[in-house]
Amino acid sequence: MRNHRTLAAMGIALSATVMLAACTSGSEAGGGDGPVEITMIGADLPEVFAPLIDAFEEENPEITVTYQNVPFDQYNNVLQQRIGGKDAGVDVYLADAGAIGSLATKGFLTDLSEYRDQVEESSLPATVEGNMFDGKLWALPMWTSLQYLYYNKSLLDAAGIAHPSIESDDRATWEDLTTDAKSAQAAGAEWGLLFDQTDRYYQLQALPESKGGGSGATGDDLLTADVTNDGWIESMKWYGSLFEDGVAPRGVETDQMVQLFAGGKAAYFVGGPWSLTPILEADSKVDYGIAPNPMFDGGTPAMPTGSWNIAISPATDALEASKKFIEFASLDAEGNAISAQEVIIPPTNVDSFSDYITKMDGQDAPNTDGMGELTLSELEDSAVNRPNTPGFTQMQDVLGRAFSDIRNGGDVEETLQKAQDELQGLWDRL
Repeated sequence: MRNHRTLAAMGIALSATVMLAACTSGSEAGGGDGPVEITMIGADLPEVFAPLIDAFEEENPEITVTYQNVPFDQYNNVLQQRIGGKDAGVDVYLADAGAIGSLATKGFLTDLSEYRDQVEESSLPATVEGNMFDGKLWALPMWTSLQYLYYNKSLLDAAGIAHPSIESDDRATWEDLTTDAKSAQAAGAEWGLLFDQTDRYYQLQALPESKGGGSGATGDDLLTADVTNDGWIESMKWYGSLFEDGVAPRGVETDQMVQLFAGGKAAYFVGGPWSLTPILEADSKVDYGIAPNPMFDGGTPAMPTGSWNIAISPATDALEASKKFIEFASLDAEGNAISAQEVIIPPTNVDSFSDYITKMDGQDAPNTDGMGELTLSELEDSAVNRPNTPGFTQMQDVLGRAFSDIRNGGDVEETLQKAQDELQGLWDRL
């Protein structure tokens, strides 16, 4: 959520009228009663989806698509208000990976099981699995994601630090990286190690996963909270120490972390392919390299994955037009590729993805040499999906606050115990 989250965090807040008022759809496309308008809401800026909408409308001149941007941090609340309120003015919307079970349980999704065979044939397997819940398909895959370790070559050279390997089987450990980050700071780097999304489950789930702590959701229904085991405690103590020791900054907004790296102020930065955009657009481009997402010593590789899927609101009065649009965004290889082109994020259609991998190395050669092979290797062997629990929304909110408290100096064990108790209490009501 992303990248695409970096852009989402930069979204301009909608007025209450735009958020809450229903937009009137026209007559259903194909019904012979004239043109139809559908409305899509999402957490990325309008320019991200403009090429997709333009291409779709060119092929389907009887359908007009209106896009409304909702800032990422407000997105869940807006879904609750508009989709939960059966607002017929929302036809299509973006559903985050991990949230499918929660949205389906609330009745916020249209059953799309009729597309299951097509999706299994045309999409990356992991993205199909992420849209299944209770034996049904609830959204179509659109994007997936991964994280890289970006490093500033000049700052590492100044400190006499070897550049990390780009090979997945020779990835750096978080422990060694912390030592090197501090050495880079001693040699002049302002910051040692930054994360793209400091308080978000998407980015930080991989830390306890690498330590053997799991996702934090267990049980047959994934409604048993488990964030106080050794893996969670040890990984979060390490995370908190980055800020306590000044390796990473407190008081800096998430969307500014990549700007610090792009401005040449940090030795290491963990971010997605979308992070290339601000890096390449910086006034003075940093000399950087790319390596695999690190792991804990003695642990297992674990890298965040998943991204936006495209879904239909059950309250839509333009179902057939909405289906045409989501088919174009997911099942059509050209449409799926266009949907992702503005955020440099992997599309999920297998043909679109293959083209994406081929183009990755040329994004900014020679700095991105080997990026395509690394992307494929990481998604195949290291990717960790968010748990498809019916309580994912609560999990994301509760743990987001816990991560923030830990980053700002809160006692790790007390904070995680409080989060577990709160989360379990919320889940017990479901």
